[in-house]
Amino acid sequence: MSQQEEWKKLEQYRTRFIQEISKNMYLYGITPSVGRLYGTVFFADEPLTLDEMSKELGMSKTSMSTGIRNLLDSDMVERVWQKGVRKDLYQTEEDWYKSFSSLFVNRWRAAVDDNLEAGIELSGALDELYTETKDDKLKEVIEIDRKKLEKAKSYYEWLGQVIELFESGKIYEIVPKPKKD
Repeated sequence: MSQQEEWKKLEQYRTRFIQEISKNMYLYGITPSVGRLYGTVFFADEPLTLDEMSKELGMSKTSMSTGIRNLLDSDMVERVWQKGVRKDLYQTEEDWYKSFSSLFVNRWRAAVDDNLEAGIELSGALDELYTETKDDKLKEVIEIDRKKLEKAKSYYEWLGQVIELFESGKIYEIVPKPKKD
């Protein structure tokens, strides 16, 4: 196999990995196109500008800017500085654990808080309806709903404790990061 063919093979392997990453980025609330952007930045030999990303992916600079902003917000990439370079440069965050923790905490904390708030509102509405109604069957159903809401509240409080493990970093005491080579 010629050297040129070997380099082409490497690009094929990278492309396959990038496709898998982009296919599964929905788990992080990230679109496949932004996943491809992440993969491109990940395999870059040095930090990239938006122009370089745009050229590499064949997408507009505006799309690159939006995508990189999503990745910055998710702590998956970071802006870096190089002497003599005036444009913003980006590279992937090297600490994937930090990226995951940040993304997990931000997305799940908001969901848990929203769900707990909705449960509190519904509980208040159920209490009001319970005191107003004369219908015994409706009161029974409201009691069942109250019990369901208590279970939901317990779950969301537990999930809040899991999120706290990530926020505090205590998760790594329970599930340690692999030792660096």
